[in-house]
Amino acid sequence: MIQPVSRQPGVESAYAWVRLLASLMVMTIGGVGMYGAAVVLPAVQADFGVVRADASFPYTATLIGFGIGGVLMGRLADRFGVTWVVLAGACGLGAGFLVAGASASLWQFSLAHGVLIGLLGTSATMAPLVADTSQWFTRNRGIAVAICMSGNYLAGVVWAPVMQYFIDNVGWRQTYWGLGLFCFLSMVLLSLLMRRPLPAATAPLVSAPVASRAARFIGAVDQRRPLGFSPAVLQALLCVAGVSCCVAMSMPQVHIVAYCTDLGFGAARGAEMLAVMMGTGIASRLLSGWISNYLGGLHTLLLGSVLQGVALLLFLPFDGLVPLYVVSGLFGLFQGGIVPSYALIVREYFGATQAGTRVGTVLMATLIGMALGGWLSGAIFDWTGSYHAAFLNGIAWNLLNVGIVLLLIYRSRKGVR
Repeated sequence: MIQPVSRQPGVESAYAWVRLLASLMVMTIGGVGMYGAAVVLPAVQADFGVVRADASFPYTATLIGFGIGGVLMGRLADRFGVTWVVLAGACGLGAGFLVAGASASLWQFSLAHGVLIGLLGTSATMAPLVADTSQWFTRNRGIAVAICMSGNYLAGVVWAPVMQYFIDNVGWRQTYWGLGLFCFLSMVLLSLLMRRPLPAATAPLVSAPVASRAARFIGAVDQRRPLGFSPAVLQALLCVAGVSCCVAMSMPQVHIVAYCTDLGFGAARGAEMLAVMMGTGIASRLLSGWISNYLGGLHTLLLGSVLQGVALLLFLPFDGLVPLYVVSGLFGLFQGGIVPSYALIVREYFGATQAGTRVGTVLMATLIGMALGGWLSGAIFDWTGSYHAAFLNGIAWNLLNVGIVLLLIYRSRKGVR
């Protein structure tokens, strides 16, 4: 039975909202590491003279490093606090962009992205901040996590057109050097707002007013056997679901700039579509955060996954400029709430003391899915000469995700009965 949550010092306080704003800004700045390789893909391909799949590899390396680093940074945040993790991320991003901008070959560029930008940089600006935010809120946990994770999409809105402008006017290497300096200075300053220690342990579930509305969806929770599984099995199922949904998600996000270039619309139009996609994704994340307060994480995840599949289908018949803007916007609007749902599911079915590690592990799986999908879509393009088959591949992976979520929902309702 879900018990009422007492209001603890610091939880839901004015400082908690200030800290949330700082986390949002740090995630927005750090997100440039994730989107930078996608925006610069055509320029890097031309500079190093490689095929599309090879030019997609730096993005894959970034996401692999990002995912592994999320678990590492989550553990460090659980032990030492999020401030030191953000400072480490500032150093990683600053050094990473400087080294990548000076790379003389694709493998050097990929190594800088994978190790410095992904593993040590951007990883510090997602999973640890999401877990930290979940500790400062109970009654508004769903919307708070959604706001925090909106920084990941806000990064796409801000950085895609900004990077493309500077790439066109000063070159991609100079753009990377400027990004390195900006990331280091701004993140060090923002870390000063996050020095206060965490409040007393928050409840593992949603707060009582929310729980009264959502209990019939999330079921009774036994943390020793969540949903009737061992914790390791449930974690593994969430990881497989995270990989599959994000293989599907990565197709438009990683390749929309290159896709528009191939269609003759130019890289600038593709960067604008990516910005539109991320902009509607912000609205989707905020809306899904509100919805999750009523439905719980599992049903919110199912809704987002089904709608993402619909959006991927819409890319198949439409390849005109205006239709692509519209479909890109719909894609962002439909799928923006998927990844935050995993963090909420972890907080619904696992203890608060495991938040950083378990959230980091599940988000690592989503990033591995993005990495795999980004490379796989480029490889399919090289094999077939078009992106049609790559969209179909994404739809197939999306169906796997829907199947896993339906299984978990079935187990949750079985638990209620």
